[in-house]
Amino acid sequence: MKLNELAPNKGATGKKKRVGRGIAAGQGKTAGKGHKGQTSRSGDRTLPAFFEGGQTPLHQRIPKRGFVNVFKKRFAPVNVKTLEKLFEEGTQITPELLAQKGIVPKGSPVKILGDGELTKKLKVKAHSFSKSAKEKIEKAGGSYEVVQG
Repeated sequence: MKLNELAPNKGATGKKKRVGRGIAAGQGKTAGKGHKGQTSRSGDRTLPAFFEGGQTPLHQRIPKRGFVNVFKKRFAPVNVKTLEKLFEEGTQITPELLAQKGIVPKGSPVKILGDGELTKKLKVKAHSFSKSAKEKIEKAGGSYEVVQG
């Protein structure tokens, strides 16, 4: 089979509907768009799917609940069991290294949490630590350092 031999299946394509070519053609005058109104005009297909014809949109009509503090610092959590699994003894762990390994998003502040066990001696640098994480890092013979940023 060659490219010039390719063709659609029989019956898969029909004749193009030629609109606006006279009343006898079946789709003359208004070209199947009806009379007046927004959808009879050109460019009517460029409206967003959520547009409601000028009526107040649903996302504005429904009641709003709660409060979102835009100044809250949101940390990327990392458990000590993750550090145990992914890093060798004596490794210096930084937020940049965690981002490089794909554990946390790049540039996000990191908080080390105490879920799991830690047996390896690690030097951990992060923006925040839970109380239990600090205890487990020190118990394993490692050290922790709070970094700013």
